[in-house]
Amino acid sequence: MKVILTQDVKKLGKKGEIIDVAEGYGRNFLIPRGLALLANDANLRSLKHQKQVQQSKADKEEQEAIAMAAKLADTTVTVKVKVGEGGRLFGSVTTDIIVGAVQKACGVPVDRRRIKMDEPIKSLGDYVLPVKLGPGVAAEIKLKVVGES
Repeated sequence: MKVILTQDVKKLGKKGEIIDVAEGYGRNFLIPRGLALLANDANLRSLKHQKQVQQSKADKEEQEAIAMAAKLADTTVTVKVKVGEGGRLFGSVTTDIIVGAVQKACGVPVDRRRIKMDEPIKSLGDYVLPVKLGPGVAAEIKLKVVGES
């Protein structure tokens, strides 16, 4: 009996796979629990349509990520912070502050968790921070930290 898995099943397969199982296992366990559907023509067409929709959505997200990367490559973001003696900052520049400055500078919404920073920035200067915008799409934010006058 051929079935289409609707969920990942341990030691059997992943969601969306078409597998061959024993008649009793399919009718008495997989189908009643909603883990699989019978692999008939209607269900196969539905599966094919769902895969096409997912693929087009992934392609659209990738194109948006590439456009965001192009905008970020052309922009230098400046963050003004209060400075104490010797050029040391009061506090630090965190990803939240950087996200706000990027949004203001070029209108690109960036998730703070996608900005790669080993530790918060605690001194004035120029920095280049890598950002992962999507699968296979990365960009860099050019950041300039200056003292507030």
